[in-house]
Amino acid sequence: MAKRRKLIVGNWKLHGSIAGNQHLLQQLRLNLKALDAVDFALCLPYVYLFQGQQLLAGSNILWGSQNVSQFEEGAYTSCISAAMIAEFGCRFVIVGHSERRLLRLDSYEVIATKLLRALACGLTPIYCVGETQQERDAGMAEVVIRQQLLNMLNALDDEALACAKSLNIVVAYEPVWAIGTGLHANPQQAQSMHVLIRQLISTRDLALAQQVRILYGGSLTADNAYDMLSMPDIDGGLLGRSSLDAEAFTQVALIANSLA
Repeated sequence: MAKRRKLIVGNWKLHGSIAGNQHLLQQLRLNLKALDAVDFALCLPYVYLFQGQQLLAGSNILWGSQNVSQFEEGAYTSCISAAMIAEFGCRFVIVGHSERRLLRLDSYEVIATKLLRALACGLTPIYCVGETQQERDAGMAEVVIRQQLLNMLNALDDEALACAKSLNIVVAYEPVWAIGTGLHANPQQAQSMHVLIRQLISTRDLALAQQVRILYGGSLTADNAYDMLSMPDIDGGLLGRSSLDAEAFTQVALIANSLA
């Protein structure tokens, strides 16, 4: 089996400004241009996708959206469809992030539909799974991850499965208790969850399980990136606050590149 190429993704969340974005993107483009053993992407707010397309085109940094609508078109005020996102040259779209599940009450059914909309428009979904502190304390972490992942796998009919494989679908394990808290799973905890995720995917399709890149998210920084990214089933990272600082993102990128 070929070694999976690592992927480092930045999720800007509700951050950004036209002037600030320009400085950050230009700096990252410069910092990362010589790193050719790792893939990079930034998931931007909708309103900055055009700017991202203009500033990142021709670089080794891909870009994407943080969300997508479950609807294709119609009277759905403020919704943004997968086809619209694709027009901005996006490669990736984050689907089912815990902040969407918790704050916007995205149901498993809605998340599965978003996944299929993204695939149909040629976008690579970054499908997020992760347990809360309460679920982990109750010994339910693996049960929760299993339920979230089966929601994705059950949505994939043969045609969608073929799309998922050709588009190199990504899964991100983000323990909710570690997002933005400064806490993080230790490397062994994270590796264990990544192994579980890969094993579950293998029950649907072995080839997909071997190729899928599983990222760790949740306070991933330069301080813990080496230990995390050294784990055999951790194929990269989904960074939040570290993606808003060119130096912080670059340090994680350098570590990932050194491990390739």
